[in-house]
Amino acid sequence: MTQITPARGRAAAVLTAVVALLSVLLTPTRAAAASLEEVTGFGSNPGALTMYRHVPDGLPAGRPVVVALHGCTQNASGYAAGSGWTRLADRWGFSVVLPQQRSANNASNCFNWFQPGDIARGQGEAASVAQMVDRQLADVSGDPARVYVTGLSAGGGMTAVMMAAYPDRFAAGGIVAGLPYGCAQAAGTAYVCMYVGATQTPKQWGDRVRAARPGHTGPWPVLSVLHGTADYTVRPVNMTDLVEQWTDVHGTDQSADATDTVAGYPRHQYRDASGRTVVETVTLTGMGHGQPVDPGTASGQCGTTGPYFLDVNLCAAHHLAVTWHLP
Repeated sequence: MTQITPARGRAAAVLTAVVALLSVLLTPTRAAAASLEEVTGFGSNPGALTMYRHVPDGLPAGRPVVVALHGCTQNASGYAAGSGWTRLADRWGFSVVLPQQRSANNASNCFNWFQPGDIARGQGEAASVAQMVDRQLADVSGDPARVYVTGLSAGGGMTAVMMAAYPDRFAAGGIVAGLPYGCAQAAGTAYVCMYVGATQTPKQWGDRVRAARPGHTGPWPVLSVLHGTADYTVRPVNMTDLVEQWTDVHGTDQSADATDTVAGYPRHQYRDASGRTVVETVTLTGMGHGQPVDPGTASGQCGTTGPYFLDVNLCAAHHLAVTWHLP
């Protein structure tokens, strides 16, 4: 985290404690991804992030782009390999943008989903990620209507930020063990969001998203949420809050319109008036804090096990890719 001056008072102390706690709970992954390319000069980069990308050989024009955001203490290459996103990109033909946090911004390499200066359109880290998207679309002649964003934990929190602040850039988002947009403001601190959640009505949650992009009338990104029931780092109540937030944004209620299972785990789908699924949740029974993976070579498998890459017989990247019709 960037240095916090004493003038910031008690709130600064709480945020410092959160960062210290996350540094203990999360350890860096040792996995490495081949053929990641660092990209410089992608814009003014007000959030001082680093851009990496994976572009399959011979990728044709007009293909989708996925933005994948790592968790605390992780890095772009480790998340690329551990999550399975680069393997799926090679298999199905899309490119992956992998923003990487710098320790100068956050001591535990967490994306700053709780800092007002990093979550507003045109500012800080949110603006840096948006500039990466623009650069990637230009370089690979990608399809601007098929850009997606996903992330784990703090990366999940930043996924909500990108969906709220830049709804015109993203068709859909996938939040893994993350938090709703504006939660730290609503709860008072990031710590309360993670461990307790914030008491807001669906409309109050939705208003936070609408305030992030005043005048935007839609469409809004579709949301998928995957969260473990035994997650004691980011409590599952955050999935409930995300459902309330994004169903309100999409103008539907908070009652699931369809329920089934994915790899044996309960899935709930929330549909708008046209019958389109605009929010879905996958509840990973018994899973702790981490990215769901399913190592192996079968068509539905991807990812590798490691710290906070949890083998639960469901690969989140595969599920999201299929949901977004990337194959």
